Amino acid sequence: MLYYITGGERSGKSSYAQNLALQLSNTPFYLATSRVWDDNHRQRIDRHIADRDQRWTSIEEEKELSKVVQNNSVVVIDCVTLWLTNFFVDTKNDIEKSLSQAKTEFDKLLKIDATIIIISNEIGMGVHATTEVGRKFTELQGWMNQHLAKHADKAILMVSGIPVEIKASK
Repeated sequence: MLYYITGGERSGKSSYAQNLALQLSNTPFYLATSRVWDDNHRQRIDRHIADRDQRWTSIEEEKELSKVVQNNSVVVIDCVTLWLTNFFVDTKNDIEKSLSQAKTEFDKLLKIDATIIIISNEIGMGVHATTEVGRKFTELQGWMNQHLAKHADKAILMVSGIPVEIKASK
C-alpha cells in the first residue's frame, strides 16, 4: 500500500504521516532522506529523532531508499523534496537526469511488499522562484509529485493541518 501525503510547508504532513504509521504498526520505520549538510543540520536531525518514541526505528538514506525498506514493514519516508535535492545536487541541477534517477529508484519501492507513507511538498503552489535553479527544482518536484500520485493507492493533501483526500484507495 502506498500513501502519498503532500502539502505546503508546516501544513501538518509529517504529523499526519506519523500518526497514520502508528495506527498501522506498533513498530514503524522512519526513513529520513536529508543529507547532513553541516553540524547545525546534524543537531536538527538528532532533535527530530529524539522527538519520536521507542516504537520508531530511524533510518537515514540519501538516495537508495529501496535498499533499506523491508518487506512487511510500515515506513514513513520524509521527504521527497530533500531526497530530490540529493539527486539534483549530484547531477549539477540536471532536471531530466535527476527525474530519471528518482523515478527509477521510486519504482523499485513499488516492488517491495511494504506499507509506504511518502511525504512530499507542493512547492509550486507558493511564490514563484526568483532564480533559475529554483525554477528548475520546482519543475523537478512537480513532475516527481505527479509520478508519485499516479502510483499511490491513496493521496492526501494537507491544508492547515486538515487532511483532504485527493485520491481514494484503489
